[in-house]
Amino acid sequence: MGVLGGGGPQTAFGMKLWTDKIGLLGGIGHDFPADAQEWLEETGLDLSAIRTFAQYQSLRAWQVFEYDGRRTQVWRTQGQAIPEQLALQIDHFPASYKKARAFHFGIHPDNPNLAVIHALRDAGIVVSVEPFRDAGRELTSKHVQMLVSAGHIFSPNLIEAESMFGTADPHEQIKRMVAAGAQIIALRMGEAGSIVHRADSGETWQIPAAETAVVDPTGAGNAYCGGFVVGWCETGDLQAAGIYGSVAASFMIEQIGLPPAAKSYKEEARKRFDAVQFTSAQLSSY
Repeated sequence: MGVLGGGGPQTAFGMKLWTDKIGLLGGIGHDFPADAQEWLEETGLDLSAIRTFAQYQSLRAWQVFEYDGRRTQVWRTQGQAIPEQLALQIDHFPASYKKARAFHFGIHPDNPNLAVIHALRDAGIVVSVEPFRDAGRELTSKHVQMLVSAGHIFSPNLIEAESMFGTADPHEQIKRMVAAGAQIIALRMGEAGSIVHRADSGETWQIPAAETAVVDPTGAGNAYCGGFVVGWCETGDLQAAGIYGSVAASFMIEQIGLPPAAKSYKEEARKRFDAVQFTSAQLSSY
């Protein structure tokens, strides 16, 4: 209870593991906890795009995990605070953010904020998109196509993919995403790792989960996505990007909440990278 969460800080950790200059956009209330603020500052994030809403409390929610991986979020904050603090518009971006190499954010499949994605792409920024929950209703094929083709990278987990593309094995899911217009895919499969794929070349890799002791899986997908987009931008190598994501996720699941900010993870991250690289497998072209 009461731990700092949300896709923003979790993704930021996955990015910060591999590179130094990371910025975070988001909204907080007047009662944002001091220990949460301390983590953001000690991690070394650029916080110039954090907006404080003096009239609202900070957003809080419970997340209930089922044994099969399904998740239910129960908002503890009510009223206008939720949409206002979660809103994201291109004019919320400081000038420096509009020159970023890459940007990642989660979207609601039923009502995605595609205007921001298109504006970022028009500015030459690599955009990574993650559905932060499964679709709550059946989506039309046109809606799905707009969703998966909006960014450069599309990264759902198995439950989210099934809600959009129907029941199928992971390889068929990837084929369906490619048919819908996805360019680079990172299909996250929990303890089974991930499958990463490039539509233009057919290159595909099976990336195992980095071995570690699992305490709490919350935020692993966000951390993976943060690591993946940095890996892609830094190396241009699909396998390396998948490993960056796998390693980032492994640190996230070792405790309840975010990893301690003051600790250095660089040396251990490199060891885990080498271990995952050794057990990765390239799959035949799709």
